[in-house]
Amino acid sequence: MTFDLFPAVDLRGGRCVQLVGGVPGSEVVSLDDPIAEAVRWALMGSTTLHIIDLDGAIQGERVNAPILMEIVETLDLFIQVGGGIRSREDAASLLELGVDRVILGTAALADPAMVTDLVADFGKDRVMVALDVRSGKVTTEGWQRDLEKGAVELGLLFQERGAGSILFTNIDTEGQVRGIDPGPTRRLVEAVEIPVVAAGGVTTIEDILTLRGVGAAGAVVGTAIYTGRLDFKEALSATRS
Repeated sequence: MTFDLFPAVDLRGGRCVQLVGGVPGSEVVSLDDPIAEAVRWALMGSTTLHIIDLDGAIQGERVNAPILMEIVETLDLFIQVGGGIRSREDAASLLELGVDRVILGTAALADPAMVTDLVADFGKDRVMVALDVRSGKVTTEGWQRDLEKGAVELGLLFQERGAGSILFTNIDTEGQVRGIDPGPTRRLVEAVEIPVVAAGGVTTIEDILTLRGVGAAGAVVGTAIYTGRLDFKEALSATRS
């Protein structure tokens, strides 16, 4: 099984940012030109890109859509996008724009049937469900509300609904650049049969290889590559060896 490394371009207020635990105002990275950052990772050899509209995730509206459109039109990469996708129409418009895979979080949790409908129209490989977990519970609405269900239960539900993959984010380690806790990812991978991409706290090449070792299909890297804690080229090389 191949393992993909996704550099993150998180959008907030027209900037490329990295937050601690998803908390607005906790920016450890805030850069003027998200498009330039996306191009930077492509020039370093990335074939993938992970874009989250944080304003969209929190406000429910994709306010950074023009930036996203320019990135999609500029770069020939596999691009997955989430944040603020609240309806089937939102998801369909992104897929028709040229986004390779949409990431459904709050919308999927509110209406699991939307996942089934999108898969029927666009294919399962283009539909990913985000399960963002804090203290063992899945969160929704931009990480502002906790549900009573865990990742394994919901992962199995969305697998039955036809989702092609899961983005699993451990909020407890997100943005802290202190390494990962592989246990929750391992448990989810062992429970479902669809690919799981892991995010949250990936800091070193060892973290990435650990995630690959527990069966994850990929990892999202953000704060560590922007702050220089992780050399992106070296990380890419390690995943391809």
